[in-house]
Amino acid sequence: MANKDAVMLVKSKAKQLRKNVLEMIGVGKAGHLGGSNSAAEIVAALYFSKMKLDPANPKWQGRDRFLLSKGHAALIQYAALVELGYVPAAEMAKTKALGSVLQGHPDLLKTPGIEANTGSLGQGLSIACGIAMGLKLDKSNNKVYVLVGDGEQAEGQIWEAAMAASVYKLDNLVAILDKNNLQATGTIEERFNTNPIPEKWKAFGWEVIELDGHNAEEVLDALDKADSVKNKPTMLIAHTVKGKGVDFAEHNPAYHNGILTEENYQSALSQVMGV
Repeated sequence: MANKDAVMLVKSKAKQLRKNVLEMIGVGKAGHLGGSNSAAEIVAALYFSKMKLDPANPKWQGRDRFLLSKGHAALIQYAALVELGYVPAAEMAKTKALGSVLQGHPDLLKTPGIEANTGSLGQGLSIACGIAMGLKLDKSNNKVYVLVGDGEQAEGQIWEAAMAASVYKLDNLVAILDKNNLQATGTIEERFNTNPIPEKWKAFGWEVIELDGHNAEEVLDALDKADSVKNKPTMLIAHTVKGKGVDFAEHNPAYHNGILTEENYQSALSQVMGV
């Protein structure tokens, strides 16, 4: 069972990350609120409890790696990088501006702490496989974590990477599926039904663990369970709510990349800090 202090820390950080996401979106600009908020507990657990990191040395060889394959949700990763000191908090006001260190998708040349340029859906898992294989060759004990979206499960490259990870027994690779059941324009079932997901990943030779992606204890426990898996990669299927913490955005595909008015911006800020 997860340490109680770790659980409380993840809960607290998830609130702060959602607040940071809102501050980066602001008023009158499109921003990926939905898929950022659904991943807050997952990202908080990885960055503030699970992964070995050194914010003062982003390229430290002993670090664990995190890749955001669903790169359109970069705001949730940026929120964590700000909290850890990789990026000054003042940069949040410049998000997506020309020349900003916080671009619309992760950019390893601009943002400290980013491992790969992502956002062209399906590619992140392949990159993570390559990194995991490299770490194996180096006889490193470090882990590679990659967060994928459920709309992304329709991409063929996901399944090519899934096969490769199984063939090469990448037990240092943990994929986390942010299963919020929505993509940009509607539900998964309506747009491109990739269900049943657990059975598919098991058939591709992965260890599969299902969990409530908003339950900090379950997230931490699942990450710990993945450490004991040997000779195959692990897929954590995290059941989440798109737009979690903001009532008008929850389960609402309009806030996949929606625009906030001053009124609903203020409402959202008060809500996320009270979750």
